[in-house]
Amino acid sequence: MQRLNLELDAQLFELLERSAQANNLSLEEECLRRLGAGVRHSRYVQALVAELRADEKQRRDSEQVA
Repeated sequence: MQRLNLELDAQLFELLERSAQANNLSLEEECLRRLGAGVRHSRYVQALVAELRADEKQRRDSEQVA
């Protein structure tokens, strides 16, 4: 099983937590639901994924230069 660690601000965490409760899901299940294929993505999760991708690209670019 792959593991994904996310750093979330308090507001986003609270929104995810409330959504999980409303959907009778665990926080992990709610995150997976939002990240799953064919599911309308949360704009917060989309922004987080975009930021993670940009960080990874920047890390790779800096490793190539070094």
